[in-house]
Amino acid sequence: MAVRETPAAKIERLLQAGDNAGALAAANDFLKLSPNSFLARLGRARANMRMANYVDAEIDSALALKLSPNDEGARNLRASLDLRLGRTDAAIEGFRFVKSLKGPQALEAAISELLTLHNAGRSEEFVRVAKEGGSWTKDPRSELILARVAVIEDKERGLEELKRVFRTRQHLWPLRRFAGFEAVGILDKAGRYREAFDLATEVHRETTGPLEMEMWNAPLEQQMKLLDRQPAWYRPRAKPVEGVAFIAAMPRSGTTLLEQMLDRHPAIGGIGEFDGLDHVCRTLFDGGLWPTRPSAVPDSLFNELQQRYLGGAHQIRKEGATWTFDKTLRGWRALPEIAAVFPGAVCINVERDPRDMATSIFLSYFNPTSYEWTRDFHAICTIAEWQRRVVPRAFEVLGLKHTRFVYEDLVEDPAMNAELCLKLMGLPMDERVLSPEENKKGAWTLSHAQVRQPINRKSIGRWKNYEWAFDSRWDDVVAAHEARRQHR
Repeated sequence: MAVRETPAAKIERLLQAGDNAGALAAANDFLKLSPNSFLARLGRARANMRMANYVDAEIDSALALKLSPNDEGARNLRASLDLRLGRTDAAIEGFRFVKSLKGPQALEAAISELLTLHNAGRSEEFVRVAKEGGSWTKDPRSELILARVAVIEDKERGLEELKRVFRTRQHLWPLRRFAGFEAVGILDKAGRYREAFDLATEVHRETTGPLEMEMWNAPLEQQMKLLDRQPAWYRPRAKPVEGVAFIAAMPRSGTTLLEQMLDRHPAIGGIGEFDGLDHVCRTLFDGGLWPTRPSAVPDSLFNELQQRYLGGAHQIRKEGATWTFDKTLRGWRALPEIAAVFPGAVCINVERDPRDMATSIFLSYFNPTSYEWTRDFHAICTIAEWQRRVVPRAFEVLGLKHTRFVYEDLVEDPAMNAELCLKLMGLPMDERVLSPEENKKGAWTLSHAQVRQPINRKSIGRWKNYEWAFDSRWDDVVAAHEARRQHR
């Protein structure tokens, strides 16, 4: 006779299979039967966190901890949630507590602590904790951690260690990819440009997914056709919002610098690359009616999506802020969705010399299945061309409140361009925005090291170190960018 699966086992099975929606439904069913079940609360918190339902995840996490204050699974989840919500110190403290319990989750907690210290730029503490050792050193991820320690102590030795980790085929691809691109970064900073380029090419070949440009081109072509119909197909579908700003830009265009600048204003809370807009778009597109039959989608759905997004965004923004600044990478592709779900939102478009942007993208870590176009310079050029067509047309047709400027002008005159953004938000200028390097907020992006320096021109013209990678295909998009420059 087959053993019946328990509700807790079902939730765990679904989570392990990546079926987060199914796990959430199973947890809800479990809670109907047992409203005070610790395992049901913890399971629902885990499912909600994976689905970026941070408000719901935090509620269930708190209730789970009330039921079992020292459970290591609940404490580890709480620390992970704190990390996602920008509470770095609380996250580290939580991981350390779980590590101290020396239970089944101690290894994960130890690795999470070290990764958090490294990403937060707390190098001395990172090295000290890593050298204390522990059971985590038997995990394959320890090789990347120890290579990072080596980089801090002896850059050349660390470089060789990173390359060794990347070329160890037994490792899973995320570990290899992180190690490979960190080695690329060291070579680039050392002026060893040909080595950096060749290694980046190898990393892309080994770890980036197959390139299918049609998957990217088709929705952008559809969006342009709909925009060219003028506003007849479109109207705002939810209640007006206040205090919501989105970036509408390609990655590696200066978005992290801009976020760190504006986050220094007491009224603005940067929320990083919040995945709330991804959920909005998935929900709308998965219904099969949006965007070709927008009137068939009920207004109630747009309002529900808005409220869900705002709940998570407000939870992440800093205390006292009245504005959220979302630097999601999806913003420029989702302007119709932003206009429909968030009437009154502000959009900021910043563009960088496309060659500098392409160089930075090619040499950097991106999700290899979501951003497979990062592996090829012609593909990067195609996406850059689309972005420069779609954004101004969407701003024009959709009537979004917006401002546009270029990265090089932002660097040359940060006060003027910051004031443009603040004026759009109805906020007064604050001199603190001109010192982003003093921001204590974690920058969990590829630019986390650069934004810890005063605003500078170091990255302008970076493409010249890789001039051989660019051909005449880039001439038009470069010329269009240069035409927008104010300070030359």
